[in-house]
Amino acid sequence: MRAAVTDLWLPALDTFRPELIVISAGFDAHRDDDLASLGWVEADYRWVTQQLVAVADKHSRGRIVSTLEGGYSLGALARSVGEHVKVLIGAD
Repeated sequence: MRAAVTDLWLPALDTFRPELIVISAGFDAHRDDDLASLGWVEADYRWVTQQLVAVADKHSRGRIVSTLEGGYSLGALARSVGEHVKVLIGAD
């Protein structure tokens, strides 16, 4: 996942230079969630959020909108959203 973000997403975002980052924040890729089976953990959500904040700071004057749209293991969802929000508010 991190290689895909680093090698594909971030260069594409730098080329596009978005004026606003909109995050459809789904947390069903967590290893404790049965839906996606991607095996992410809280640290992965923190890291990808940090990358998006850096893009927003670079191109969008820090403008980000994040909407919660998924995550079905309530414990994993709570922990992952907590990490995501900490990064968004600069408390990481």
